[in-house]
Amino acid sequence: MSVPAELNYTKEHEWVAINDGVATIGITAFATEALGDIVFVDPPETGTTVAAGDTCGEVESTKSVSDIYAPVNGEVVDVNQAAVENPEIIGEDPYGRGWLFKVELSEDPADLLTPEQYTQVTEGEG
Repeated sequence: MSVPAELNYTKEHEWVAINDGVATIGITAFATEALGDIVFVDPPETGTTVAAGDTCGEVESTKSVSDIYAPVNGEVVDVNQAAVENPEIIGEDPYGRGWLFKVELSEDPADLLTPEQYTQVTEGEG
């Protein structure tokens, strides 16, 4: 399973890449493998204020529907329309073309996991 070293993670299987105060967020390869074929995604809308830990969207697969949790505090400034229109790319390229949304941070995130910590979480669930 792929856990890129340059990203941070949550226990809810989101990944976070922070550049210049903007967090790009997606779901991990572990989550996409567990979900199976993703058929629908409903990310938060641009302009929405999100709070870390709160539900802000959902992902539906042929197996189940899963909530998307905001990993950071801030305002949604971009949504990946390609993933909304073609949700299968989330499973095909979860750390690239399959990103979900971007948040302009209102404060530094506090509870993100390192790649090593996230690997321990997935080993416990695998």
